[in-house]
Amino acid sequence: MTTRPAPALTTTDLTVGGMTCAACVRRVEKRLGRLDGVTATVNLATGRARVTHPTAVRPEELVATVERAGYTAALPTSSRAGEPDAGDDSELGRLTVTALLAVPVLVLSMVPALQFRNWQWLCFVLTAPVVVWGAWPFHVRAARGLRHAASTMDTLVSLGVLASFAWSAYALFLGGAGTPGMRMPFSLVPSASDGVAHLYLEAAVAVPLFVLAGRVLEARARRGTGAALRSLARLAAKEVSVREEGGGERLVAVERLTVGQIFVVRPGERIATDGEVVEGSSAVDLALVTGESEPVEVGPGTAVVGGAVNAGGLLLVRAGAVGADTQLARITAMVTEAQAGKAKAQRLADTVAGVFVPVVLTLAVTVLGFWLGAEADPQAAITASVAVLVVACPCALGLATPTALMAATGRGAQLGVLVTGPRALEGLRHIDTVVLDKTGTLTTGHMTVARVTTPSGGPGRDAVLRLAGAVEQGSEHPLGRAIVACAGRPAADVRDFFAEAGRGVRGRVEGRLVEVGVCEGELPSELAEARQAAHAAARTPVLVRVDGTPTAVLEIGDVVRPGSYRAVERLRRLGIEPVLASGDAEAPARAVAAALGIGEVHARRTPEGKTDLVRRLRAEGRRVAVVGDGVNDAAALAGADLGIAMGGGTDVAIGAADVTLVRGDIEALADAVRLARRTLGTIRANLVWAFGYNAVTLPLAMVGLLTPMLAAAAMSVSSLLVVGNSLRLRTWQPGRGRRPAR
Repeated sequence: MTTRPAPALTTTDLTVGGMTCAACVRRVEKRLGRLDGVTATVNLATGRARVTHPTAVRPEELVATVERAGYTAALPTSSRAGEPDAGDDSELGRLTVTALLAVPVLVLSMVPALQFRNWQWLCFVLTAPVVVWGAWPFHVRAARGLRHAASTMDTLVSLGVLASFAWSAYALFLGGAGTPGMRMPFSLVPSASDGVAHLYLEAAVAVPLFVLAGRVLEARARRGTGAALRSLARLAAKEVSVREEGGGERLVAVERLTVGQIFVVRPGERIATDGEVVEGSSAVDLALVTGESEPVEVGPGTAVVGGAVNAGGLLLVRAGAVGADTQLARITAMVTEAQAGKAKAQRLADTVAGVFVPVVLTLAVTVLGFWLGAEADPQAAITASVAVLVVACPCALGLATPTALMAATGRGAQLGVLVTGPRALEGLRHIDTVVLDKTGTLTTGHMTVARVTTPSGGPGRDAVLRLAGAVEQGSEHPLGRAIVACAGRPAADVRDFFAEAGRGVRGRVEGRLVEVGVCEGELPSELAEARQAAHAAARTPVLVRVDGTPTAVLEIGDVVRPGSYRAVERLRRLGIEPVLASGDAEAPARAVAAALGIGEVHARRTPEGKTDLVRRLRAEGRRVAVVGDGVNDAAALAGADLGIAMGGGTDVAIGAADVTLVRGDIEALADAVRLARRTLGTIRANLVWAFGYNAVTLPLAMVGLLTPMLAAAAMSVSSLLVVGNSLRLRTWQPGRGRRPAR
């Protein structure tokens, strides 16, 4: 028996128009899900659908499916993320005209002292265009849904407006309310009839006015949650000056730049793409790309990131990556990907929203029948039924997660933390153990002069480094390069240079014989103690002799990152236990662990050994995150509850991770955990409000304690509160706390 291979899958993003509430989201997802092998996740806040489908299903078929559901759909264009839709201005214009017509009706209806002779007929004339033209988008979407046997928030609004206006027309023409000199009292609570049918013109204009105002404000606030993503999009340069072979320059579109071309970056300009400096030196501001707060010095041979700002001199850069391969493009793609997901609680909310509107319609009809069957006043029955239609709000349910997620992922990108979506946020919130790699994660990952010891009475530290650095300029050994980097740029010339394999180098500097090499033999007490301390810290001691006299001991090793001390302490305060797992020998691993106060250490761990360690910790009931930066960490990253990659690590590690620390600072991990906890707390608060609002206001409307006008205002405010609560994440600041002692 042969098995049929699974079809190849691909992912397509669609821009979906016409969605107004969570019921719309649920409907689009269900329609797309009916196609064979297709799954879809729809985001109300961004108006995007991420569709996973077999390659045999063409994108055009997906668009047609969405359109058959009663919505508009298109493949996304290359326009910048977060730019206002073309319909925003028209919505604002519709709101302005509606307000000019509705405000006089509201004032006359709510202030009896201003009601002049035949005032009700003027209100009727002003209300008619609001009901027809002002509420036209609601009527159109409601009719479209009716044609597809679907009901949404627009169905409730349209029915509420039409019912209020129809009752008012009946009252004016047949119910006695059109009599000249008629006065109508105003009450916040529905009241019984005094023999003349009441008008509900204020409700007929208030519902579209408040809902339109709420949606315009909501759209602006939702664009605010995507501010960080738009700022990333604006970092991309549009044009670049390419250096030609003859030394001239030509300005070309950045899309035409190819790998290997050399381009010019003047002071104040953005670097067009990732590459390597070939000429010039400057300071580069990476704050908007990686979250680094201070400019970084660059020179020939230094890698630079596209989107960073050249804050100093003229640079010539050789392009190393273009288009989607650049770090900025990957960051933007990861943020966009994260915003497309859904938390577990939101999936529940969407399920509820799928049946919400039909339930509300049933409740409205039931309330009308109950009040009439109980021989209540007909206008009170109409009032209660319309209030039920208007007060229900599935919009807040649909916005609870995506707005918070957009604000949080954007803020995380600004802080140098990229998450792949809600699953990563949920994982960050619940982890209790973090397995840390040593080299490149807790340490710098390259050789550095950690300490210089000189005996009293001898040359000072700077003088020794200058002499040693001058001799080591001719060496290619990693220890020699570390000494040269620490010494800076030695000015002295070297004569009679000689390098002895395994022993060191020597040469004459300023007429003095300088030897830099193996630290052995009898030494003065201070230098002997320094040698012993270097071995204890798993560093390499290097002895410097000047004219045959031991002058200094240089301790060289892979030093701990400055932020690692604070990071480990902050993780403990968050209730997360750090574990060190390294492929290095026992001595250096334990030295780093001791310096950071990490109790559990696992040295000489192969990639398989790290994976086994993660598996064992998870078997003990721990929720484990792994932090790494190399290919050897990829398996452990993928096997953990949560994988976290350092931004400077390999593409394999970053691809296997759920979270990437772009700025390469382990301290950002604590920021990520705190941001995740705040975000999920915000999502829970949004959902509690969304469910709680409907649980409280629907019964009030059913028993006649809400007028349709108040119901419309409350419905609009509910969505604004959810979005406003999410917007607070845009200004969230990571608490650094007290700096722990080393």
